[in-house]
Amino acid sequence: MVESSSFAGHMANVILGLVLLLIAFCSIVPMWHVLMASISEGRDLFAKDGLVLLPVGGLNFEGYKLVFSDPSILRSYAVTVFYVVGTAGLGLLLNVLGGYVLSQNSRLKPFFVAMLMFSMMFSGGLIPSYIVNSRLGLVGSPLAIIIPGCTNAMAVIMCMNAFLQVPRETVEAARMDGAGHLPLMFQVMLPQGKGLIMVTVINSALMAWNAWFEASIYLPRQRKWWPLQLLIRDLTAKNQDFLNYANPDYNRYLIQYVVIVIATLPVLLTFPFFQKRLEENMVVGAVKG
Repeated sequence: MVESSSFAGHMANVILGLVLLLIAFCSIVPMWHVLMASISEGRDLFAKDGLVLLPVGGLNFEGYKLVFSDPSILRSYAVTVFYVVGTAGLGLLLNVLGGYVLSQNSRLKPFFVAMLMFSMMFSGGLIPSYIVNSRLGLVGSPLAIIIPGCTNAMAVIMCMNAFLQVPRETVEAARMDGAGHLPLMFQVMLPQGKGLIMVTVINSALMAWNAWFEASIYLPRQRKWWPLQLLIRDLTAKNQDFLNYANPDYNRYLIQYVVIVIATLPVLLTFPFFQKRLEENMVVGAVKG
Protein backbone atom coordinates (compact mmCIF):
# COMPACT_ATOMS: atom_id res chain seq x y z
CA MET A 1 0.00 0.00 0.00
CA VAL A 2 0.99 3.63 -0.52
CA GLU A 3 2.07 5.24 2.78
CA SER A 4 0.81 8.80 2.45
CA SER A 5 -1.66 11.01 4.29
CA SER A 6 -2.56 13.00 1.16
CA PHE A 7 -5.76 12.58 -0.82
CA ALA A 8 -3.84 11.04 -3.73
CA GLY A 9 -2.28 8.50 -1.37
CA HIS A 10 -5.70 7.49 0.02
CA MET A 11 -7.11 7.16 -3.50
CA ALA A 12 -4.14 5.00 -4.52
CA ASN A 13 -4.81 2.73 -1.54
CA VAL A 14 -8.49 2.45 -2.48
CA ILE A 15 -7.64 1.59 -6.08
CA LEU A 16 -5.05 -1.00 -5.01
CA GLY A 17 -7.55 -2.51 -2.58
CA LEU A 18 -10.21 -2.79 -5.29
CA VAL A 19 -7.73 -4.40 -7.67
CA LEU A 20 -6.70 -6.93 -5.02
CA LEU A 21 -10.35 -7.70 -4.26
CA LEU A 22 -11.02 -8.25 -7.96
CA ILE A 23 -8.04 -10.59 -8.24
CA ALA A 24 -9.17 -12.49 -5.13
CA PHE A 25 -12.71 -12.75 -6.53
CA CYS A 26 -11.49 -14.08 -9.88
CA SER A 27 -9.32 -16.63 -8.07
CA ILE A 28 -11.81 -17.86 -5.49
CA VAL A 29 -15.03 -18.03 -7.53
CA PRO A 30 -13.88 -20.79 -9.96
CA MET A 31 -12.66 -22.92 -7.05
CA TRP A 32 -15.92 -22.36 -5.17
CA HIS A 33 -17.90 -23.28 -8.30
CA VAL A 34 -16.02 -26.58 -8.63
CA LEU A 35 -16.40 -27.37 -4.91
CA MET A 36 -20.16 -26.71 -4.90
CA ALA A 37 -20.62 -28.64 -8.14
CA SER A 38 -18.81 -31.65 -6.67
CA ILE A 39 -21.40 -31.97 -3.85
CA SER A 40 -24.49 -31.31 -5.99
CA GLU A 41 -27.09 -33.70 -7.39
CA GLY A 42 -25.79 -35.05 -10.68
CA ARG A 43 -29.02 -34.80 -12.70
CA ASP A 44 -29.82 -31.27 -11.51
CA LEU A 45 -26.27 -30.09 -12.11
CA PHE A 46 -26.25 -31.60 -15.61
CA ALA A 47 -29.34 -29.55 -16.48
CA LYS A 48 -28.04 -26.31 -14.96
CA ASP A 49 -26.11 -23.65 -16.82
CA GLY A 50 -23.96 -20.92 -15.33
CA LEU A 51 -22.19 -20.42 -12.04
CA VAL A 52 -22.88 -22.73 -9.09
CA LEU A 53 -22.78 -20.85 -5.79
CA LEU A 54 -24.67 -23.42 -3.70
CA PRO A 55 -25.12 -27.19 -4.09
CA VAL A 56 -27.66 -27.80 -6.85
CA GLY A 57 -30.46 -30.10 -5.70
CA GLY A 58 -29.08 -30.45 -2.17
CA LEU A 59 -25.97 -31.99 -0.70
CA ASN A 60 -24.79 -35.11 -2.47
CA PHE A 61 -21.49 -36.91 -1.87
CA GLU A 62 -22.05 -39.76 -4.30
CA GLY A 63 -19.39 -38.38 -6.60
CA TYR A 64 -16.78 -38.72 -3.86
CA LYS A 65 -18.01 -42.24 -3.10
CA LEU A 66 -17.62 -43.22 -6.73
CA VAL A 67 -14.07 -41.85 -6.87
CA PHE A 68 -12.81 -43.22 -3.58
CA SER A 69 -14.46 -46.60 -4.16
CA ASP A 70 -11.58 -47.16 -6.56
CA PRO A 71 -8.64 -48.28 -4.36
CA SER A 72 -6.19 -47.03 -6.96
CA ILE A 73 -6.97 -43.43 -5.95
CA LEU A 74 -5.39 -43.79 -2.51
CA ARG A 75 -2.48 -45.72 -3.99
CA SER A 76 -1.90 -42.99 -6.56
CA TYR A 77 -1.88 -40.43 -3.75
CA ALA A 78 0.94 -42.36 -2.07
CA VAL A 79 2.79 -42.72 -5.38
CA THR A 80 2.48 -38.99 -6.06
CA VAL A 81 3.84 -38.15 -2.59
CA PHE A 82 6.74 -40.51 -3.32
CA TYR A 83 7.44 -38.68 -6.59
CA VAL A 84 7.19 -35.28 -4.91
CA VAL A 85 9.54 -36.19 -2.06
CA GLY A 86 11.99 -37.97 -4.35
CA THR A 87 12.04 -35.24 -6.98
CA ALA A 88 12.26 -32.34 -4.53
CA GLY A 89 14.81 -34.07 -2.28
CA LEU A 90 17.17 -35.21 -5.02
CA GLY A 91 16.69 -31.91 -6.82
CA LEU A 92 17.57 -29.97 -3.67
CA LEU A 93 20.83 -31.89 -3.30
CA LEU A 94 21.83 -31.45 -6.94
CA ASN A 95 20.76 -27.81 -7.08
CA VAL A 96 22.68 -26.93 -3.93
CA LEU A 97 25.84 -28.72 -5.09
CA GLY A 98 25.64 -27.23 -8.57
CA GLY A 99 24.83 -23.76 -7.31
CA TYR A 100 27.71 -23.80 -4.84
CA VAL A 101 30.21 -24.91 -7.49
CA LEU A 102 29.07 -22.20 -9.91
CA SER A 103 29.21 -19.55 -7.17
CA GLN A 104 32.94 -20.12 -6.77
CA ASN A 105 35.48 -18.33 -8.92
CA SER A 106 37.06 -20.79 -11.33
CA ARG A 107 38.29 -20.87 -14.90
CA LEU A 108 35.47 -23.17 -16.08
CA LYS A 109 32.67 -21.17 -14.46
CA PRO A 110 31.79 -19.13 -17.63
CA PHE A 111 31.73 -22.34 -19.68
CA PHE A 112 29.34 -24.16 -17.35
CA VAL A 113 27.07 -21.12 -16.99
CA ALA A 114 26.96 -20.83 -20.77
CA MET A 115 26.02 -24.51 -21.02
CA LEU A 116 23.17 -24.01 -18.58
CA MET A 117 21.90 -20.96 -20.44
CA PHE A 118 22.09 -22.86 -23.74
CA SER A 119 20.04 -25.73 -22.32
CA MET A 120 17.37 -23.23 -21.21
CA MET A 121 16.97 -21.92 -24.76
CA PHE A 122 17.23 -25.19 -26.69
CA SER A 123 15.83 -28.61 -25.88
CA GLY A 124 16.43 -31.97 -27.54
CA GLY A 125 12.74 -32.83 -27.44
CA LEU A 126 10.72 -35.85 -26.40
CA ILE A 127 12.16 -38.48 -28.73
CA PRO A 128 15.85 -37.94 -27.78
CA SER A 129 14.85 -37.86 -24.10
CA TYR A 130 12.96 -41.14 -24.48
CA ILE A 131 15.93 -42.76 -26.26
CA VAL A 132 18.32 -41.66 -23.51
CA ASN A 133 16.04 -42.92 -20.74
CA SER A 134 15.49 -46.16 -22.62
CA ARG A 135 19.25 -46.75 -23.02
CA LEU A 136 19.67 -46.07 -19.30
CA GLY A 137 17.01 -48.68 -18.50
CA LEU A 138 14.64 -46.21 -16.88
CA VAL A 139 11.57 -46.88 -19.05
CA GLY A 140 9.03 -48.80 -17.00
CA SER A 141 10.62 -47.69 -13.73
CA PRO A 142 9.48 -44.90 -11.37
CA LEU A 143 13.03 -43.55 -11.58
CA ALA A 144 12.11 -42.33 -15.07
CA ILE A 145 9.84 -39.79 -13.34
CA ILE A 146 12.20 -38.76 -10.53
CA ILE A 147 15.66 -38.56 -12.10
CA PRO A 148 15.00 -36.60 -15.34
CA GLY A 149 12.71 -34.10 -13.63
CA CYS A 150 14.54 -33.51 -10.36
CA THR A 151 16.49 -30.49 -11.55
CA ASN A 152 16.84 -28.03 -14.40
CA ALA A 153 19.08 -25.19 -15.47
CA MET A 154 16.90 -22.48 -13.95
CA ALA A 155 16.95 -24.14 -10.51
CA VAL A 156 20.75 -24.44 -10.54
CA ILE A 157 21.13 -20.80 -11.57
CA MET A 158 18.73 -19.69 -8.83
CA CYS A 159 20.79 -21.59 -6.25
CA MET A 160 23.97 -20.04 -7.66
CA ASN A 161 22.44 -16.58 -7.24
CA ALA A 162 21.39 -17.48 -3.69
CA PHE A 163 24.98 -18.34 -2.78
CA LEU A 164 26.30 -15.23 -4.54
CA GLN A 165 24.05 -13.08 -2.33
CA VAL A 166 25.77 -14.32 0.83
CA PRO A 167 28.04 -11.51 2.10
CA ARG A 168 31.65 -12.07 1.14
CA GLU A 169 32.69 -11.00 4.66
CA THR A 170 30.90 -14.02 6.13
CA VAL A 171 32.48 -16.40 3.64
CA GLU A 172 35.99 -15.05 4.20
CA ALA A 173 35.55 -15.19 7.97
CA ALA A 174 34.54 -18.86 7.75
CA ARG A 175 37.51 -19.66 5.57
CA MET A 176 39.87 -17.94 7.99
CA ASP A 177 38.42 -20.14 10.74
CA GLY A 178 39.42 -23.19 8.70
CA ALA A 179 36.09 -24.12 7.11
CA GLY A 180 36.39 -26.34 4.05
CA HIS A 181 34.00 -26.56 1.13
CA LEU A 182 31.41 -28.81 2.81
CA PRO A 183 31.19 -26.88 6.12
CA LEU A 184 31.22 -23.62 4.18
CA MET A 185 28.42 -24.76 1.92
CA PHE A 186 26.11 -26.47 4.43
CA GLN A 187 26.80 -24.51 7.63
CA VAL A 188 27.48 -20.98 6.38
CA MET A 189 26.15 -20.31 2.89
CA LEU A 190 23.12 -22.62 2.72
CA PRO A 191 21.37 -21.24 5.86
CA GLN A 192 21.67 -17.69 4.49
CA GLY A 193 20.53 -18.56 0.98
CA LYS A 194 17.74 -20.95 1.91
CA GLY A 195 15.02 -18.39 1.14
CA LEU A 196 15.76 -18.41 -2.58
CA ILE A 197 16.64 -22.10 -2.55
CA MET A 198 13.25 -22.79 -1.00
CA VAL A 199 11.70 -21.38 -4.16
CA THR A 200 13.36 -24.13 -6.21
CA VAL A 201 12.09 -26.79 -3.80
CA ILE A 202 8.53 -25.47 -3.96
CA ASN A 203 8.61 -25.27 -7.75
CA SER A 204 10.00 -28.82 -8.02
CA ALA A 205 7.33 -30.14 -5.65
CA LEU A 206 4.51 -28.39 -7.52
CA MET A 207 5.72 -29.63 -10.89
CA ALA A 208 6.03 -33.18 -9.55
CA TRP A 209 2.53 -33.00 -8.04
CA ASN A 210 0.94 -31.81 -11.27
CA ALA A 211 2.97 -33.99 -13.65
CA TRP A 212 1.25 -36.73 -15.64
CA PHE A 213 2.65 -36.61 -19.17
CA GLU A 214 6.00 -38.17 -18.30
CA ALA A 215 4.26 -41.08 -16.55
CA SER A 216 2.03 -41.65 -19.58
CA ILE A 217 5.15 -41.93 -21.75
CA TYR A 218 7.49 -43.92 -19.53
CA LEU A 219 4.95 -45.92 -17.48
CA PRO A 220 2.09 -46.69 -19.90
CA ARG A 221 1.44 -50.22 -18.54
CA GLN A 222 2.70 -49.84 -14.96
CA ARG A 223 -0.62 -48.64 -13.55
CA LYS A 224 0.52 -49.17 -9.96
CA TRP A 225 3.14 -46.43 -10.49
CA TRP A 226 0.74 -43.93 -12.03
CA PRO A 227 0.67 -40.57 -10.24
CA LEU A 228 -2.60 -39.02 -9.15
CA GLN A 229 -2.91 -36.66 -12.12
CA LEU A 230 -2.53 -39.44 -14.70
CA LEU A 231 -5.05 -41.65 -12.90
CA ILE A 232 -7.48 -38.73 -12.73
CA ARG A 233 -7.05 -38.14 -16.46
CA ASP A 234 -7.81 -41.81 -17.10
CA LEU A 235 -10.90 -41.80 -14.86
CA THR A 236 -12.23 -38.63 -16.49
CA ALA A 237 -11.72 -40.01 -19.99
CA LYS A 238 -13.52 -43.27 -19.15
CA ASN A 239 -16.39 -41.32 -17.58
CA GLN A 240 -17.20 -39.19 -20.64
CA ASP A 241 -19.62 -41.75 -22.15
CA PHE A 242 -21.87 -42.28 -19.10
CA LEU A 243 -24.88 -40.97 -21.08
CA ASN A 244 -24.59 -43.83 -23.57
CA TYR A 245 -26.06 -46.30 -21.07
CA ALA A 246 -29.78 -47.10 -20.94
CA ASN A 247 -30.05 -45.89 -17.34
CA PRO A 248 -27.23 -43.37 -16.95
CA ASP A 249 -25.89 -42.68 -13.48
CA TYR A 250 -25.82 -38.89 -13.37
CA ASN A 251 -23.61 -39.01 -10.31
CA ARG A 252 -20.82 -39.95 -12.69
CA TYR A 253 -21.13 -36.44 -14.10
CA LEU A 254 -19.78 -35.20 -10.76
CA ILE A 255 -16.52 -37.11 -11.13
CA GLN A 256 -14.94 -34.40 -13.27
CA TYR A 257 -15.47 -31.90 -10.43
CA VAL A 258 -14.53 -34.29 -7.63
CA VAL A 259 -11.16 -35.15 -9.14
CA ILE A 260 -10.30 -31.44 -9.44
CA VAL A 261 -11.04 -30.97 -5.74
CA ILE A 262 -9.01 -33.95 -4.54
CA ALA A 263 -6.08 -32.99 -6.77
CA THR A 264 -5.88 -29.31 -5.77
CA LEU A 265 -6.97 -29.42 -2.12
CA PRO A 266 -3.64 -30.74 -0.73
CA VAL A 267 -1.74 -27.96 -2.52
CA LEU A 268 -4.16 -25.29 -1.30
CA LEU A 269 -3.85 -26.52 2.29
CA THR A 270 -0.06 -26.85 2.41
CA PHE A 271 1.14 -23.92 0.31
CA PRO A 272 0.28 -21.19 2.89
CA PHE A 273 2.67 -22.82 5.37
CA PHE A 274 5.49 -22.82 2.81
CA GLN A 275 4.66 -19.25 1.85
CA LYS A 276 5.06 -18.05 5.43
CA ARG A 277 8.32 -19.93 5.77
CA LEU A 278 9.54 -18.49 2.49
CA GLU A 279 8.83 -14.90 3.56
CA GLU A 280 10.66 -15.46 6.84
CA ASN A 281 13.74 -16.88 5.15
CA MET A 282 14.00 -14.06 2.61
CA VAL A 283 14.79 -11.51 5.34
CA VAL A 284 17.38 -13.58 7.21
CA GLY A 285 20.90 -12.18 7.01
CA ALA A 286 24.22 -12.76 8.65
CA VAL A 287 25.80 -9.29 8.72
CA LYS A 288 24.35 -7.15 11.48
CA GLY A 289 24.87 -3.55 12.46
